[in-house]
Amino acid sequence: MEHLVDQINALLPQTQCQRCDFPDCKSYAKAIAGGQNHNQCPPGGPELITQLSKLLDRKEMDLNPQNGAYGPETVVEIEEDKCIGCTKCILACPVDAIIGAQRVMHTVNSHDCTGCNLCIEPCPMDCIIIKERSPTLAKRKSLANFFKTRFEKRRKRLHLDQEQKLLKQAKLKRPLFKDVSDPKQAKQQYIKDAIKRAAEKKRGSDA
Repeated sequence: MEHLVDQINALLPQTQCQRCDFPDCKSYAKAIAGGQNHNQCPPGGPELITQLSKLLDRKEMDLNPQNGAYGPETVVEIEEDKCIGCTKCILACPVDAIIGAQRVMHTVNSHDCTGCNLCIEPCPMDCIIIKERSPTLAKRKSLANFFKTRFEKRRKRLHLDQEQKLLKQAKLKRPLFKDVSDPKQAKQQYIKDAIKRAAEKKRGSDA
């Protein structure tokens, strides 16, 4: 089963656009292997459906119009004079193709952009426009592995960021007393020590 999933995923364009109604290409590949229709990928279009039909020994189908229309490969650009640096597009990009920071003008690295268009909806300034991919970058098959690598790299980075965040939160919530073999007794001792320190400080100030 896993081998079939890998074969299917290798044929997908790796745009990670979610137009197939799945969160990423690998998830859609798993669904197809499990019996899901193989006609839900607009970026792949009719050619992909044919390839999947042969691989799976299934009949060919028309692209499901509910998932979108097949068209030329695209990238996005940010109208930089309108950008307010809100970072919402950066958070939405599945391959870290957008460069920028909070309150700093953003820009898109067109070579890294998959054309998923996930950054367009969250943009509050409507300053992201769609353009056809330049002819030098129009070979989707050669870019698929590149997109897949960037997507997986971003996913690992987000996972590590989340782990670091949880670790930091855990450190902040550590008990202030050292002895945790008997938490109740340790807490009582900590309170007693605190009262003692306060009394000593008061005596010193009275003197």
